Amino acid sequence: MPVTRQQFDSGMTYAAYKAQMTRNLEQVEQNEKDLELDPKAVQALRSLPKPVNVMALAEDWCGDVVANLPVLGKLAAESDGKLNVRVHLRDQEPGSQIMDQYLNQGQFKSIPTFVFLDDNFNELGVWIERPASVTKLREEKRLAMYAQHPEFGDPGKPIAELPEDIRTRVQQASAALRAETKPFSNAEVVRELTAIAVGSAAKQPA
Repeated sequence: MPVTRQQFDSGMTYAAYKAQMTRNLEQVEQNEKDLELDPKAVQALRSLPKPVNVMALAEDWCGDVVANLPVLGKLAAESDGKLNVRVHLRDQEPGSQIMDQYLNQGQFKSIPTFVFLDDNFNELGVWIERPASVTKLREEKRLAMYAQHPEFGDPGKPIAELPEDIRTRVQQASAALRAETKPFSNAEVVRELTAIAVGSAAKQPA
């Protein structure tokens, strides 16, 4: 069952979503400030023949939402109205109902999920969680981190099983890894979201 106009219109604007956040707002706003948009991507969005509606599913506790929803928000802000974004909380209706239609690999409720829709709310494209290129790079760096620090133990085991002092070091190293790969991640998210929006223009009736 596709996203309906009523469901879309009942969503929050990006600003309203931020206003209701109970955690991670400071990090979201910092991510916005740190984000450098590709001028070519911005121009491509501004040149879209018609606006594109984007339904976002999110929750403020999710690291990928904190990292990637600001990218969509800033792209929309710079698009001269060509990206019309509404946000639903994944774990509340109608967000949970919509989420069931867009499970990652058919089973995971991964967020953020962005559903691109035309003005008749026909689906134009879907983007889920983060770029595969980012997942691959971070996993390579994570395994290298463990190889450099044998005291971290088996990279396949939950860090909750580690002694507290080692767990703290792993968390700090992991945070540093995410910070190191943030520019690459942002650029990939911008590239992929812009590609979906621009590609969707060909699917919309004139």
